[in-house]
Amino acid sequence: MRYLRYVAIGDSQTEGLNDGDERTGYRGWADRLAESLAAREPEFRYANLAVRGHLTPRIRAEQASAARALKPDLVTVMAGVNDLIRPGFDARAVAADLEAMYAEFAASGARVVAFTFPDVGKIAPLVRHLRPKLLDFNARIRAAARRHDAVLVDTFPHAVTTDPRLWSSDRIHASPLGHARIAAAVAEALELTDGDASWTAPLPPLPPMPQWQRARAEFTWAATFLGPWIVRRLRGRSSADGRIAKRPRLEPIRANELP
Repeated sequence: MRYLRYVAIGDSQTEGLNDGDERTGYRGWADRLAESLAAREPEFRYANLAVRGHLTPRIRAEQASAARALKPDLVTVMAGVNDLIRPGFDARAVAADLEAMYAEFAASGARVVAFTFPDVGKIAPLVRHLRPKLLDFNARIRAAARRHDAVLVDTFPHAVTTDPRLWSSDRIHASPLGHARIAAAVAEALELTDGDASWTAPLPPLPPMPQWQRARAEFTWAATFLGPWIVRRLRGRSSADGRIAKRPRLEPIRANELP
């Protein structure tokens, strides 16, 4: 299929956090995918409505409605992790919001791309208690994607998706390599790469880490990222505060425009 009008919606992962920085700007997997699509189609246009910190109900209420107004022929919907990590997470309700977005975009004629999520317990062992919730949530996403003929990027089965080199030090946002792998996964799912599944290939083995060093790494992560996140939640603050979409309009994109 030809894709000329691509709109990405979601949270910080789709915004592109940690593939770049606040000074230079963020690139991210959606920008990388858009660049490859633009190389195929001179008339290609791209908008990225994702905003860090947004929960799925807000993505549906604000971003999805804005995206439909842009009349895309391709939409990526990556959302749900911000909901998952909060107390009181309701997988049924969040999956229902995702399914509503898949249905609305599909009804408009757009090709929809959905995503499952990697094993958080392997990425950040201190939150491995979330794994059963993630398994249930991923199952709901798969079922909703099937019902609406969405293209599914199923990351959970692939061991490489929990390799620490694909994640930033905060273990929440992908590293530049991780963003490149996500872009490649979407390209394969959209059949843009003649079945190239190299994004699933494992990286060279890491040297073994002594137990004491592993424990120190967990303590450092908890003190540097988990603790401050909990404090922000208690204070009612969000990373979304004061943020707007980085590409709110459908516009051309070229490689030299990206960070």
